[in-house]
Amino acid sequence: MRCKECCERCVGSLPWASLIATILLYMGVALFCGCGHEALSGTVTILQNYFEVIRAPGETLDVFTIIDILKYIIYGLAAGFFVFGVLLLVEGFFTTGAIRDLYGEFKVSACGRCLTAFLMFLAYLFFLVWLGVTAFTSLPVFMYFNVWSMCQNTSLVEGANLCLDLRQFGAVTISEERKLCTGSEKFFKMCESNELDLTFHLFVCTLAGAGAAVIAMVHFLMALAANWGYLKDASRMQKYEDIKSKEEQELHDIHSTRSKERLNAYT
Repeated sequence: MRCKECCERCVGSLPWASLIATILLYMGVALFCGCGHEALSGTVTILQNYFEVIRAPGETLDVFTIIDILKYIIYGLAAGFFVFGVLLLVEGFFTTGAIRDLYGEFKVSACGRCLTAFLMFLAYLFFLVWLGVTAFTSLPVFMYFNVWSMCQNTSLVEGANLCLDLRQFGAVTISEERKLCTGSEKFFKMCESNELDLTFHLFVCTLAGAGAAVIAMVHFLMALAANWGYLKDASRMQKYEDIKSKEEQELHDIHSTRSKERLNAYT
């Protein structure tokens, strides 16, 4: 029975909503960062091998510099959301019933309301950020899908002279001409290579990871809103209990004083 009670208490102390949201957030961020990093590296390989784009000398802002900046942003996202997930999970632990029974309602309510409100603000802000990231990630997925579709239907576009111009995507300046047409040898080599297919599917996984992070943020917002409501009600209940206890103590003191006065009068 002691082992059973210990297991029930341990399971009851777990914040399941925050735990599921944290796992989903870590999975989404890991998928986004890992696949996004490799997809950007594959994009660099495709630009250099098939479009013959050369990295600009010096500190010129070109497509390769932008890709390097995006990689550093991915590193920051991975580190930042790891810490953020830990904070949300700790907040979930301190609002479970077992922890409240251990430390008391007043302490948790006094310390937890400000933290919960702050985390709700951050979760809503990061929810909007991940929505923007998801929309931004859909752009390379759409572009690679068009190229991948052209490669999959080379027999249908064999008679047409279709070209991929990097100037349309903003990858190079207007003065540079970097085209890859369907009838060229490099186009067929790119379609037969593994870089294009792998990079396209990596971007799809990156988009899926961003979507999972959005769902995790929504889940966190629901859990934090529920915790905020509980802590607010617990604070009001604690104030009511304090007032009730104070009134009972005052009544007891009055009754005790009157009893002493009667005893002294009798004596």
